[in-house]
Amino acid sequence: MEGERVRMELRFSKSSYSDGPYAACVEAASGVPDRYFRDSKNPGGGVLAFSPASCGAFIKALKSE
Repeated sequence: MEGERVRMELRFSKSSYSDGPYAACVEAASGVPDRYFRDSKNPGGGVLAFSPASCGAFIKALKSE
């Protein structure tokens, strides 16, 4: 199946920060083997996929901003 897209059902949950003053509206889901993020205002739009290691680095970089 190399090169083919695999569709899987992911269960996204809304970030606890989405209802706060910043209203970032980010949803996250864990899959095998990656972590997925999407905009909750556009759930049919694109999804970012990160390996566990790159997800940790991405979140660390966001927190340092």
